Amino acid sequence: MSRIRRDAGGEDLDITPLIDVVFILLIFFMVTTTFAKDMKLDLQRPGAQSGERASTKALRVYVDRQERIYVDELPVQPWMVQSRVREALQRAAGERTVLVVTDRQVPADKLIEVVDQCRLGGATDVGVVTDQEQG
Repeated sequence: MSRIRRDAGGEDLDITPLIDVVFILLIFFMVTTTFAKDMKLDLQRPGAQSGERASTKALRVYVDRQERIYVDELPVQPWMVQSRVREALQRAAGERTVLVVTDRQVPADKLIEVVDQCRLGGATDVGVVTDQEQG
């Protein structure tokens, strides 16, 4: 007669499939999450009461207080904005939105020049990033 021997501690629980599922979920959320990154410039954004949330996938063009322009975090001359925006939008595969992040002390004519160059570069939607005012 054969004897079945059982441990006093009970059965072992295999948690390997549970760990696999947790890692798969972690990888899924890391891949599908997009993070909005802003360049580290000291800017005081202009305010607006009619602001809307913008796409995080939009190309960002920065104009600082000294009227220096950055496209995709790279410094450019004003006459280069149009070509750099065109190149960046071609790499973006279908995304045609550009957000201009500027300081409130930048003159309006400089802002209009940058927005105009972005449109000439192929952007279909150009917006200015603001701080939404309460009121």
